[in-house]
Amino acid sequence: MGGTGDSVGSADKRPNDQLTSWFVRSGWSKGELARQVNRRARQMGANHISTDTSRVRRWLDGEQPREPIPRILSELFSERFGAVVAIDDLGLRTAHQTPSLSGVDLPWTAPQAVELISEFSRSDLMLARRGFLGTSLALAAGPALIEPMQRWLVPTPVAPAAAKEPGSQARRGSRLSGPELELLEATTVMFRKWDAQCGGGLRRKAVVGQLHEVTDLLQESHPEATAKRLFKIAAELAELAGWMSYDVGLQPTAQKYFVLALHAAKEAGDKPLGSYILSGMSRQMIHLGRPDDALELIHLAQYGSRDSATARTQAMLYAMEARAFANMGHPSKTKRAVRMAEDSFADAIETAEQEPDWIRFFSEAELNGENSHSYRDLAYVAGRSPTYASLARPVMERAVELFGKDTEHQRSYALNLIGMATVHLLEREPEQSTVLVGEALDIAKKVRSERVNTRLRKTVDTALRDFGDVAEVIDLTDRLAVQLPETAEAV
Repeated sequence: MGGTGDSVGSADKRPNDQLTSWFVRSGWSKGELARQVNRRARQMGANHISTDTSRVRRWLDGEQPREPIPRILSELFSERFGAVVAIDDLGLRTAHQTPSLSGVDLPWTAPQAVELISEFSRSDLMLARRGFLGTSLALAAGPALIEPMQRWLVPTPVAPAAAKEPGSQARRGSRLSGPELELLEATTVMFRKWDAQCGGGLRRKAVVGQLHEVTDLLQESHPEATAKRLFKIAAELAELAGWMSYDVGLQPTAQKYFVLALHAAKEAGDKPLGSYILSGMSRQMIHLGRPDDALELIHLAQYGSRDSATARTQAMLYAMEARAFANMGHPSKTKRAVRMAEDSFADAIETAEQEPDWIRFFSEAELNGENSHSYRDLAYVAGRSPTYASLARPVMERAVELFGKDTEHQRSYALNLIGMATVHLLEREPEQSTVLVGEALDIAKKVRSERVNTRLRKTVDTALRDFGDVAEVIDLTDRLAVQLPETAEAV
């Protein structure tokens, strides 16, 4: 990155033994790490970053890189080792962060929730334009994440009459009519459909912008019922912004939006929505290799909504519980959670309860997809067990069949095609695997989802490692390099 001003010089520079230790254990070459840094920088919007092997060597020799490099390295090593590797663990320094933009232990009060959502969404929009999207954050995990989230269940003290305004800067009386609120709610539904069809990369900034507008409305004075509806809209938008950020690979940004969404859901008094937000945080922790944290979050969601969640929501939570247990290597608990998910989903179909829009995605296809991935994950944790792979296969096949008929959830279709491909690899059927990966690749070119792209690359890397002499695998590797170059950018 010569000439880009990405490092801070030091007269008494000494080798960075901590970074060197993580680097050696990763198995990466200097060139490979440089390429990954460049790709992640493009995803974050930091297009000025262009590192090379000589720059990596200087970091190992003790040169301190400027932001966003420390954040990028932290994310890359965290994903590599399946545990959070903090910037300090790498022997690196980061820029000072204000409390409101770092960490997840935030005050559980309505005015501060509004202020923090407004500040963060505004910063996101501004930083995205300047090319530093998501660089001022660090992921929280373990007690630093779980303990603050437990306060979601603590009742909010009744505010005195003079301080009941939702926002800290109430300016005038509410001008919102019922039809205007309905339009805001309908817009959120529309954004959710766009995400399912096109991936998180296409409309993320539009969702963040809408969220910022809603926080402006929350800084006005409203009747209690109107304020709660606005907080619910803010919670759904913040959750969707978090989900889209997760989908395009902006993990710290995603976690921050999830946390803010949970705060808004608490102010809305909507416990089922809060449980849904916690399930998204749980999914992210599974992705980051922290199933223990994922399980804590799911149990918190289940406890908090035990008397108010619909059967479909309960089914979704049980399915995520199964994913966590599977990644922890607990077969009996995984199977029990899978059965509970299936039973709850059957209850949902039988009772036909009125459902909020945010849970309607959890269809029969989604149920099968989650449960099959639980069995697939068990197979990997158990050393590529053929027993669990055989359990995954028929459930995954059903998920692929159902998603193949669903034109509104193309990203999920692609993810389950990839999942089915991994099952074929577990069963040592590389030729069949390449067919499914090829179908998923066709969809990946149409959706803006770094999550799909990453899973495609990992699956092809696995196939190449285990079956590198198979002609179909070689052909697929060449096709992937041409049709899905690593140049995706998050927006």
